[in-house]
Amino acid sequence: MSSYQELPVYKSTYDLLLGIFQFTKGFSKEYKYTVGETLKKQTLDLLVLVYRANTKKDKIAVLQEAREHIEVIRLLIRVMNDLHQINLSTFVQINQKVEDVSRQLTGWQRAQK
Repeated sequence: MSSYQELPVYKSTYDLLLGIFQFTKGFSKEYKYTVGETLKKQTLDLLVLVYRANTKKDKIAVLQEAREHIEVIRLLIRVMNDLHQINLSTFVQINQKVEDVSRQLTGWQRAQK
């Protein structure tokens, strides 16, 4: 079993987390402590799920939960974009990170079936 820190999906999720911490700083007060905190928590939880999936023999349920988290993150980012809390270039950048993590989780889940 490889170290979870060496997993490409772990590295991508960690990168996404750092990006989310960066761009939520710019949210207006109205969203910073609601959606901003939810985004950070969802992404932190996702990082923990990647770690857990790597340590479990049966990974499918954990990977499904991780995929649900990435979809919630995707939805919240879209809402923040629609509410003009994120500029277009940041939205595109963060969405690429979300897509990267999502693609890796999907591939990992397929490989387990």
